[in-house]
Amino acid sequence: MDWSVRAAIWIIATAVIAAVLYLLRDALSLFALALILFLAIHGLADAIDKGIPFTPRWLALPIALVLVLSLVTLLVWVIVSNIGAMAANFTGYEVRLKDMIDQAYAHFHIRGAPPTIDNLIARADPARIAGNIASGLQNFASNTAFILIYLTFLFPANAVMGRKFDFMLGRGEARAAARDVISRIQDSIERYLWVQTIVSLMITTLTFITLQLMGLQNALFWSFLIFFLNYIPTIGAVVGVSLVTLVALVQFPTFAQVGAVALGVSIWQFLIGNFVQPRLTSQSLNLSAVVMLLALSIWGAIWGLTGAFLAAPLTTMLMIVLAQFSSTRWIAILLSADGKPTPDTQHPDKAESGSN
Repeated sequence: MDWSVRAAIWIIATAVIAAVLYLLRDALSLFALALILFLAIHGLADAIDKGIPFTPRWLALPIALVLVLSLVTLLVWVIVSNIGAMAANFTGYEVRLKDMIDQAYAHFHIRGAPPTIDNLIARADPARIAGNIASGLQNFASNTAFILIYLTFLFPANAVMGRKFDFMLGRGEARAAARDVISRIQDSIERYLWVQTIVSLMITTLTFITLQLMGLQNALFWSFLIFFLNYIPTIGAVVGVSLVTLVALVQFPTFAQVGAVALGVSIWQFLIGNFVQPRLTSQSLNLSAVVMLLALSIWGAIWGLTGAFLAAPLTTMLMIVLAQFSSTRWIAILLSADGKPTPDTQHPDKAESGSN
């Protein structure tokens, strides 16, 4: 087949897949979140089964399920409970915001009277904002319910999935190649989730202690928000530090205090992200930095915030699948960090030859 025809087919296929992912983003993104949560539970169950002596597999899985769901519940509870506390501190924030606006007008010699907080709130249309918040909370509740429903059905489906693949692929190299791909994907994502969770917990704990010592209000809320954001590679850490710095700017009267908060939060991101995380990550992802940023942009454009959270594991899945076929292995090599998307694979066209 001529290379121009092949390129045209690739472009059309990519456009069609992207359109389908975008049009079905609500259903597919929720299922993807449920699948990632399932893999996290499955990986933790394996760790409990292997790490704790005399723990049977049938007991390890419920323990892992309770631990993961308890962690998610704790995070949601911390966020919801702290929203009320922040609302109670709004009066103090209002005074500080007014001082900042007055100082900005005086420093930049802006003509006219500085706007008051009441004027800014009126311009922002409080009714519309309240409606958006209510709609967002309703969507969050319904999405959580759907994710739990998906998760409930994934466990029994996983129990028979191996037999289904055997029936579909029969015996021989095709079945072995398919099992190998699934095993690689599951192992990579489970290790990625494990590393990100450990790293996020370390950063969250140290950030909370730092913010408490510096006297930042609602330190637990901002620490747990950083925990969430750390699952977004590169960009999440920057957003987390920026949000905490803005909050410190509203609360503290001096720039020295604001700078201390920004430095205190940034230092843990830098130290753990550059010295601890690389040692734990190893080959769990093997994606280049440029590909990671590009994946964040693409998946974020297709699935929004959910796509940003899932960009790394979804791109890893894509890389592993593309590496199994000689016609697409070059794409997997470009996606990988070291040019070896599947170092153990000696014959990347096995799946193709086995299926013919």
